[in-house]
Amino acid sequence: MPTVSQLHTAKGRRLPMRSFEQLEVETAKGIVGDRYHGARHRQVTIQSQSSLDEASDVFGSLVPAALTRRNITVSDGVVPQAPGSIIRVGPVVLEVVRVAAPCKLLDDTIGDGAQAALRRRGGSVCRVLEGGLVRLGDRVALDGVDESQTLFGAALGR
Repeated sequence: MPTVSQLHTAKGRRLPMRSFEQLEVETAKGIVGDRYHGARHRQVTIQSQSSLDEASDVFGSLVPAALTRRNITVSDGVVPQAPGSIIRVGPVVLEVVRVAAPCKLLDDTIGDGAQAALRRRGGSVCRVLEGGLVRLGDRVALDGVDESQTLFGAALGR
């Protein structure tokens, strides 16, 4: 099962992303201290390291997670992009609102061609259905189901 591998926020537009070991996520508001806290729909962004690795191959150089301006990076898997999809990150429940399209600024911060390399690999923009504390290493259910919390998963020791 994927886990949270990186957490980032920025206090304002164009300000550098800061790395954290844990973040407080509020229901219907987003990440406390992030520039989008309190936004109606763009409350949390999430991406996959697997997708970043693909983008790095296409780009021909490392695409650092912090420079993509996403809040949560998961260790592996494919982040759902269909609106209404549910993602569980530790105790937090997110609903996908839309694809997180990479912006033109990525070519300035990462290098020419970064925006194109991240197209269809940029993760998703979500709203927060249930808040909580997200920590590095938390389990992530990209399909909304964490087997360890079901009777079947508990019987298997997950």
